[in-house]
Amino acid sequence: MSEPTLFDVGTDVGSQLPPAYPHRAPRGTAGTLRQWQQEALDLYIRRKPRDFLTVATPGAGKTTFALRVAKLLVESGEVNRLYVVAPTEHLKRQWADAAARVGLSIDPNFKNSDGRHGRQFIGVAVTYAQVANKPALHRNKTEAGRTLVIFDEIHHAGDSLSWGDGVREAFEPAVRRLALTGTPFRSDTAPIPFVQYEEDNDGVRRSKADYSYGYAPALKDHVVRPVVFMTYSGTMRWRTSSGEEMEATLGAAATKDITAHAWRTALNPEGEWIPAVLRAAHQRLLKVRDKIDDAGGLVIATDHEAARAYAKQLDAITGQRTTVVLSDDKTASRKIEEFSDDGSKYWMVAVRMVSEGVDVPRLCVGVYATSTSTPLFFAQAVGRFVRLRKKAEVASVFLPSVPVLTDLANEMEAERDHALAVPESAREQENPEEDLLEAAEKEERASEQLTRGEFAALGSQASFDKVLFDGDEFGLGGAVGSEEEMGFLAIPGLLEPDQVSELLRRQQAEQLKRRPQEARTHSNAVDHRQLKALRTKLNKSVSAYAAKTGMHQGSIHTKLREKCGGPPVPQATQDQLEERLKQLQRWFVGLK
Repeated sequence: MSEPTLFDVGTDVGSQLPPAYPHRAPRGTAGTLRQWQQEALDLYIRRKPRDFLTVATPGAGKTTFALRVAKLLVESGEVNRLYVVAPTEHLKRQWADAAARVGLSIDPNFKNSDGRHGRQFIGVAVTYAQVANKPALHRNKTEAGRTLVIFDEIHHAGDSLSWGDGVREAFEPAVRRLALTGTPFRSDTAPIPFVQYEEDNDGVRRSKADYSYGYAPALKDHVVRPVVFMTYSGTMRWRTSSGEEMEATLGAAATKDITAHAWRTALNPEGEWIPAVLRAAHQRLLKVRDKIDDAGGLVIATDHEAARAYAKQLDAITGQRTTVVLSDDKTASRKIEEFSDDGSKYWMVAVRMVSEGVDVPRLCVGVYATSTSTPLFFAQAVGRFVRLRKKAEVASVFLPSVPVLTDLANEMEAERDHALAVPESAREQENPEEDLLEAAEKEERASEQLTRGEFAALGSQASFDKVLFDGDEFGLGGAVGSEEEMGFLAIPGLLEPDQVSELLRRQQAEQLKRRPQEARTHSNAVDHRQLKALRTKLNKSVSAYAAKTGMHQGSIHTKLREKCGGPPVPQATQDQLEERLKQLQRWFVGLK
């Protein structure tokens, strides 16, 4: 029998922890850990690591897992000091409140100028910026005790060189470091301190999590809500610097610049697109509140001016004062807490600070009214709506019908790692058509004109486009206020994932019945929705095969093309895509 260690106190320590904070324990699990949390904790106890990276989808309960580890280490005597490093001031207080519920007192009001925290606290909660501002101070505090550091959303440590260097200097002496993130991938190649990177078969160094729990398994386990994306298109008009008036349909095939300007026009508060989408979103919220009486909505805006304008429009639509949360508002945290607790309030509008980590469990409906489109920001923003409180809650997020956003929505279940660098050869294999497209776009004189001078939005009109769910597309489009749109907005707010798919298919079938001639016409044409679904299915299957074999996804696509023939995925026909799926299935069978 091995010698007992401090970890032998077992997993009963801190058993009073609920599965997740606040008020979102899944049915029948109060008083116990969720399965993924218990698995991660068991792994932590077995390994006794100094560094441990946990990747878990937003809403899964990372806070609960981390505090269970902290409680275990404190009560065993392994550590006697606790540091929580968070992205924002609000999250510091949120962590302190959660820790207090399990008997761990940490000070969220600690300032660098304080030097030391009060003796009544076991530690402090600070921001990444606070650490970077005075890393030597935090290093001294870390060295003064046996310190556990919890990094909330560790990817923020790579936001700038000074932040990464500061975090590394401050917490290198810590006896334990627990890193958490819902989105480990970044759009840059800045290394994240205390994260392990391993080189894959294509020479790309990627982050390696010690335990991962993605959106797909969390949805299967009824830990998070399914998300239905309502997308809206429409006609946009704007004027270039030369005085030329441009017009485009939002989401239609166009250059990057035209798409960006159409998108920007749609989000302009003075146009008709935003008010129409806000009215549709409020109708959806009222429908959800039939079953979830405290359901709330969140609009994520691009800037402060737009946020205030959207709030005024919501005031007129709802007859109620909308909560506005801005980063320069000293009362922002109080406003978030009041909105979270007051189930009679319909809407909150914010720029960035509610997009990540902030816990408002009653948010069920969202409007993505921002031009930010990185995978990290999108995943964190959507993460505000997936926190499950009771059985069968469904989240709804309204999107501009822009390819980069609809692609991200269709890839909700994809798991990603942070890549430090991608060799040129691997990048060419993965997306050879991207370089060709970029070169073609440089030849577009219209696009070049748009990049010069002042932009002026002239007008916008909204139209219902389609609904995205679980990688599939539903709906044939329709005017705002039409029967086609209303049928999808009226989907109940309480449904199991398979019921959502069934209801969406049924609604689309009803649309087809109302358009018999159009349906017959479409039957003889290329079904672009089916092509999109096949592409999505193939990409998901390639991702799964890459995870099993360690091969790069670009290499797998290349091998499929060599085996089955045909062009890259975006240009492949339905038959070619189906043949590649069959071939990939044969390869899967060969692995067993």
